[in-house]
Amino acid sequence: MTDWGAILSGDLAVPAGAAVPDLAEELCAMLASPDPAIRDDTAYPVLAIWIGRGVLDGHLDGLGARLVTGMRQGEIYERTFAAMMLSWVILRDAKTGELSDVTVCRWLDAFASWWPHEEDLRGWDSQLGWLHAVAHGADALRAFARSPRLSHENLLGLLELAADRLMADAGYLFAHGEDDRLAYALATVLTRNELSATDVTRWLRRITAAIETGEPGPVPPWAANTSRTLAALYIFADRGVRWYEPDIGTLGDLVPVPHAGPVQEAIASTLRLPWRGLG
Repeated sequence: MTDWGAILSGDLAVPAGAAVPDLAEELCAMLASPDPAIRDDTAYPVLAIWIGRGVLDGHLDGLGARLVTGMRQGEIYERTFAAMMLSWVILRDAKTGELSDVTVCRWLDAFASWWPHEEDLRGWDSQLGWLHAVAHGADALRAFARSPRLSHENLLGLLELAADRLMADAGYLFAHGEDDRLAYALATVLTRNELSATDVTRWLRRITAAIETGEPGPVPPWAANTSRTLAALYIFADRGVRWYEPDIGTLGDLVPVPHAGPVQEAIASTLRLPWRGLG
């Protein structure tokens, strides 16, 4: 077995003479561990930083395929961490151009078949640590939003996919920043110049319709989650977005939302329904 403790303490340098694909496979197997010290504290940071540094360039196709399998078939902790790690692969391809359009769109289809239907939405578990299906999925959505592989129709699909996830609450009220992560992902989609002023607001229509038909009584989790996410998205539209750049480990330049005005007005129109007194 690889001495991962030594790697973590040694600036995550690749061990001399080690076969990178074998190390990647070992790390992917560790992502399926129920032990958060193995999965979250070791496998995730090593794999993420190696992807960002280009250590796994030339192996992104196989790595992504392996992660898609985990996202579809693994236990909840593997599903969610596979989705988050897939985001790093997609972001790396946006820099290197290593993958094909067909490959990335196939992964998007796999992600779309999992994320809005996941019913275990716990953010934190006392034994398993972070699970965070909504937040980790939002990270994947944000990565897809930055991919040059996606078509105009794919981008529209990302907005609808986020709406699907918001409206399928599984009885879970966001408690660990999921609304912020999802708003960040949505704002990233909205920075794409291919989208028109109509495109960036159309996905809100069914959310607005669902709120309009709400009945008196306790606020359902999906409605509370959606209101908070839209409020955060309003701020992103106003201030712009800074993307995390894995290769340099910091935030990049400010990217504006091209149709910020229509986005903000559409959000405000929706939030006026549950928020009394909103101007």
